[in-house]
Amino acid sequence: MHVALYSRGFVREDLEDIQLLLDELKRQEITPVVYEPFYRELRPHVQLSADADTFSRAEDLDGRIEFLISLGGDGTLLDTVSFIRDKNIPVMGVNFGRLGFLAGIGREEIHQLVDALVSRSYVVDRRSLVHLDASIPLFGDVPYALNEFTIHKKDTSAMVKIHTYLNGEFLNTYWADGLIVATPTGSTGYSLSCGGPIVFPDAASFVITPVSPHNLNVRPIIVPDDNVISFEVEGRSDQFLCTLDSRMEVIDNRVQLAVKKEDFSVSLLRLNEGNFLHTLRNKLLWGIDTRNAGRK
Repeated sequence: MHVALYSRGFVREDLEDIQLLLDELKRQEITPVVYEPFYRELRPHVQLSADADTFSRAEDLDGRIEFLISLGGDGTLLDTVSFIRDKNIPVMGVNFGRLGFLAGIGREEIHQLVDALVSRSYVVDRRSLVHLDASIPLFGDVPYALNEFTIHKKDTSAMVKIHTYLNGEFLNTYWADGLIVATPTGSTGYSLSCGGPIVFPDAASFVITPVSPHNLNVRPIIVPDDNVISFEVEGRSDQFLCTLDSRMEVIDNRVQLAVKKEDFSVSLLRLNEGNFLHTLRNKLLWGIDTRNAGRK
């Protein structure tokens, strides 16, 4: 079995857990295929098996790769989307970060993680993606995102006017600093911090959330994900920002933009013990009150 390992980097406190993961993989005769920049940084500090391999591009993740393990926070896991693309390689996120809605496996569960891969005793969550169509080439071969698409004003420029349409029918003009179109997965990310609702991962929907709207009657709205959402942007500045997860492009208001549900999805793996409700209670500290003592 070959398992890819991806991380943006590490801090010294992570080394013990990374070594544990490598040892567990070796114990189970699993060959690690490590992201090349991470491998170069890691090599002087840990013991890697002699058969360890590396990858640096999406094309390197061929049919031999059965799983990808993300080591970091949610941002690190979002990066993996640009590597796995439509290859249907399941992703398991080990949380070396802070909140960790997506990277939900704790560093103390590394042993169970490897055992679950070998015994296939995990749960697969299929997560939808948002796809961007534009009148000019944007975001190369990865015009999609797991969390969200955003339009945002550039730097300190004035607010933008974002005329928004559902399947060609006018929805609203958002006078705001920006606009977010989030997947259910992304509803607990940027959209949540801007007042958007939490949506269950299997809900077939998009969340449209304005960023700092200048009209108090404008609120987030949930729409079915079979809609095509298109935009026309105006502003005092000719340029604005367009993002897919953590990737960004600077474009002008002549560019036509539309988003829809991507044709393929991403598989996130979790251990049997975890589920979305457990994650919400744990990460958002719901029910942490002495009056709830004894409740599960």
